[in-house]
Amino acid sequence: MSRIEHPELGIIECVRSVRARSIRLVVRVDGSLRITYPLFGNRRRAIDFAESKREWIERTRQRLKERTANYPTITPADIERLRREARAYIPATLERLARKHGFNYSSLRISSAHTRWGSCSGRNGISISLFVMLLPEHLREFILLHELCHTRHHNHSASFHTLLNRLVDGHERDYNRELKAYHIPRTK
Repeated sequence: MSRIEHPELGIIECVRSVRARSIRLVVRVDGSLRITYPLFGNRRRAIDFAESKREWIERTRQRLKERTANYPTITPADIERLRREARAYIPATLERLARKHGFNYSSLRISSAHTRWGSCSGRNGISISLFVMLLPEHLREFILLHELCHTRHHNHSASFHTLLNRLVDGHERDYNRELKAYHIPRTK
């Protein structure tokens, strides 16, 4: 991974990936760019690709700026409170849901991730952002179930969605739609 300061596009993080089959461009909430390209790809070609997407990048940055303008701001004291709540709630709830539905996971990590609510590794290690504690309880459980389903299906295949939808009594789409109204807050 390398970071460059592009004269017009700003900070660009360039990442070579064994798994990448093509160039992928992401605009982060802070406006910086991340370009992922194949292991044997050319960094200059990846940067040229970003330059060719200048209009899309600016539109996306503007949209993110408008959307994040109304994000709540959270203090270090709030984070510590959320961390305590997460440590009390998440392990017990994840274990209860795993037992109830017959899932096995290898580990649990409670993080302060700002980019996603949760994730599941290839070895079935589950990581949950402490910011899930800002969500209503049914959405917290939905996220935990989502990650538990990844212990059986390490993708978002039809089988994955069928399983998750069954576990939430046919409300997967409703919960996903509702979840989009929530954002992980900015920190002071």
